[in-house]
Amino acid sequence: MSEFSPEACLAAAQNAARIAGTFLRKNFSRAKQVDEELAHDIKLRLDKDTQAIITAELQAAFPDIAILGEEGSTGSADAECRWIVDPLDGTVNYFFGIPIFAVSIALERRGELVLGCVYDPMQDEMFAAVAGGTATCNGKPIHVSNRAQMAQAAVFCGHGAHDGSGEAGIRRFARISSQVRKMRILGSAAVTLCYVAAGRMDAYIESRISLWDFAAARVILEAAGGRLEFTPREPGAVQGAVLAWNGLLPLQDFLSLS
Repeated sequence: MSEFSPEACLAAAQNAARIAGTFLRKNFSRAKQVDEELAHDIKLRLDKDTQAIITAELQAAFPDIAILGEEGSTGSADAECRWIVDPLDGTVNYFFGIPIFAVSIALERRGELVLGCVYDPMQDEMFAAVAGGTATCNGKPIHVSNRAQMAQAAVFCGHGAHDGSGEAGIRRFARISSQVRKMRILGSAAVTLCYVAAGRMDAYIESRISLWDFAAARVILEAAGGRLEFTPREPGAVQGAVLAWNGLLPLQDFLSLS
């Protein structure tokens, strides 16, 4: 790219996310074709169809930017920039008719996340941010909560077989649920992290998550004043554990006691 403009890239990402979200909303109540059934997940044909829509829109706007997506990748591995795309974050929710899911698009430049947008088509909420800028929801600034005590907090915590943490995860879930005000499991990492960014929730803990699940929401959360730590399963891996919070809860100290 001869001239890099984060604002132009963010506009393209938001446009692609809205088009993809409209497609998902139109198909929400229709019969869905299952491509693969896993123990705790489902892969729909719509996942691939939605990524194809996003890919076409992004490549039309910026043909030189590579794409890393949950449903496949395109472009050069040596490209200066790459989009990181989750076309349907919350596939199981979508399949069961639960209206909590999102389209997630981030942009990475020279190994650094520089922008992200997460679009919830059922609520018509577009969360977006450029790194170092202001996080917004439908154009209005958002910020993390000011809750600093665990007893005040609403927390998402993955557990057991669902996040690969096994017995330790179940113990962690039980301990945290006894200490916080409420536990919430929404079924979409991107939506949950954006809710933390908007102050609707306070923390997110997950032992197994992929880069495309949280990349866009990470930019939004950090721009909103929150913190996110990603621990890859191995160096360079796109899967690993995430700890995200409003930056005020003593979450790290609390988990060290688990």
